[in-house]
Amino acid sequence: MDLKHCKLIDLPKINDPRGNLTFIEGTRHVPFDIKRVFYLYDVPGGAERAGHALKSCQQFLIAMSGSFDVVLYSGKETQRIHLNRSYNGLYLPPMIWREMDNFSSGSVCLALASEPYNENDYFRDYREYLRAMGEAAL
Repeated sequence: MDLKHCKLIDLPKINDPRGNLTFIEGTRHVPFDIKRVFYLYDVPGGAERAGHALKSCQQFLIAMSGSFDVVLYSGKETQRIHLNRSYNGLYLPPMIWREMDNFSSGSVCLALASEPYNENDYFRDYREYLRAMGEAAL
């Protein structure tokens, strides 16, 4: 898997003087059925999150409040993406290593996932991930 499959996706934004509205529909705005929703918040300054790759689960990350960076690795390429708008998000296909840092004060990251939580779907050791990527290339 290479990083070209990771992409920023603009979500619908309905402007209203009383407050804007954005909505997300699985398979329409994100390329999967949404089976799990979770969010990160109260991340201490200087902390990092993620540090893993998923074997089969797809995810979509949104900065609901504040901002943060997502650093992506494919085993060959690296890319840093800054998220700071609640009306767009980052699609992550399986087998992309991700790390998150540079959280602003009060930031909230909403994550949509294509699968329920399954610890066996995770690569948490980068060397193990690289070995799997090498085997996948054979």
